[in-house]
Amino acid sequence: MTTYNLAALLEDSAAQYPDRTAIVLPRPDGQSTRLSYAEVDSFANMVANLLVSRGIRPGDKVALTCPNLPYFTVVYYGILKAGGTVVPLNVLLKGREVAYHLNDSDAKAYFCFEGTPELPMGQAGHEGFGQAEGCEHFFVITADLGAPSPIDETETMAQAMAGQPSTFDTVATDEDDTAVILYTSGTTGQPKGAELRHRNMRDNARSGEALFGASAADPDTYLCVLPLFHSFGQTVCQNGAFAYGGTVVMLPRFEAHAALQLMLKEGITFFAGVPTMYWGLLGALADDPDTDVTTLAENLRVAVAGGAALPIEVHKEFEKQFGVTILEGYGLSETSPVASFSRFGEPVRVGSIGTPIPGVEMKLIDPDWTDVEGADQVGEIAIKGHNVMKGYYDRPDATAEAIHDGWFRSGDLARRDEDGWYYIVDRSKDMIIRGGYNVYPREIEEVLMTHPDISLAAVIGVPDESHGEEIKAVVIRKPGATVTEDELVAWGKEQMAGYKYPRIVEFVDALPMTSTGKILKRELS
Repeated sequence: MTTYNLAALLEDSAAQYPDRTAIVLPRPDGQSTRLSYAEVDSFANMVANLLVSRGIRPGDKVALTCPNLPYFTVVYYGILKAGGTVVPLNVLLKGREVAYHLNDSDAKAYFCFEGTPELPMGQAGHEGFGQAEGCEHFFVITADLGAPSPIDETETMAQAMAGQPSTFDTVATDEDDTAVILYTSGTTGQPKGAELRHRNMRDNARSGEALFGASAADPDTYLCVLPLFHSFGQTVCQNGAFAYGGTVVMLPRFEAHAALQLMLKEGITFFAGVPTMYWGLLGALADDPDTDVTTLAENLRVAVAGGAALPIEVHKEFEKQFGVTILEGYGLSETSPVASFSRFGEPVRVGSIGTPIPGVEMKLIDPDWTDVEGADQVGEIAIKGHNVMKGYYDRPDATAEAIHDGWFRSGDLARRDEDGWYYIVDRSKDMIIRGGYNVYPREIEEVLMTHPDISLAAVIGVPDESHGEEIKAVVIRKPGATVTEDELVAWGKEQMAGYKYPRIVEFVDALPMTSTGKILKRELS
């Protein structure tokens, strides 16, 4: 047994640099809340003591819904310190969806920020929590720590933590124990929980030195606009920063003008985002030509992108304005997430996701796992290394289908040039990427089919200038049904997370089918 707890990323930096700023959060009054590593560690210890006092034991799952606020980091590491498994949930999920995740992960406790849409402020969200049979403890995270709980018979996190000691002996976990369960949807519809070991997350976070030249002696200041509940923001920004004693400047919601001002005010040296964020930053610069671009460029050391392909024009314009070449990478929740990256300090190959990171192998395979050889031949990306998940929680069949002899099949098609650089040529057959979020049509179709007026639905992605792709539903109504496009869009908004519901609806009398009854989505547009 090799003991390691991911909370060591925080604890080691707190021991070495107790007074160094760990987290910065801008406030509406123009000032900022600043927490040192020692303070973050002490608050996390209080969370750990709270969980142990409520009966949480090593290996228990604890869910967390919170935007990019210091509470996320404090609770995240507190759960780990107690030996628990963190289950971060998308802040846009509705009550029905939250209940599914709590039940599926066997969560014993749940921390939820009060400002999360409909959770727990909305009655539907609270009832959704009540449907989670095994979840025994519900803590409401309030923005005002002195505020009472907005829901009867529930505690705020501040109330529950009152009187808890600020010291804690972190539980010794095996490095192969599950540290985090990240939920990802699949083509079968229902989200699956990818179990990531402590060592998976540790090694991915510590790859910053080889990938970006990260150094504890000269730590970076990260602008954290990627959601922390997502693997990209969680590993590259939060854990990646803490591994080297860096500073995380949090922005709960990306807004390009605000992001630029924070970059200037805080001297941001590291920016990670999805393509639409880079597009937004360039647009904000164009809107405000008086922005001090020279200082921005002098400060910014690293810019990385992932989640979708970055347009060539954005690459060129960003490098022109900021003097930094955007490094594109690739990964999935199942790979902690980083699997490949462009090489720091080398000329960029626009459109490439780079080469495998140290300790990771990639190859291309056919559907039967046969290797695809030769330059520029297309195959499905398979990944092997320290970053590959343990498996899908409580889904042995899905795990066996995805992992073979240590290799994880991604579902993404790519080609590899003669120098070993990879280029995505297509995503999983049906997956839609809207604003950097993966959306799986099958899940949306199943929800639409629960509408009393809908007979059949097919969901596809259509090109969209601002989000990359927009979600479109092609629908057959039941005989006599009169539901309109606006009504169905509004209904979908109530039923699904904000990035999932279709904004475009087309009613048809029939859908194109194969001889076996499968919908021919390639004939839809």
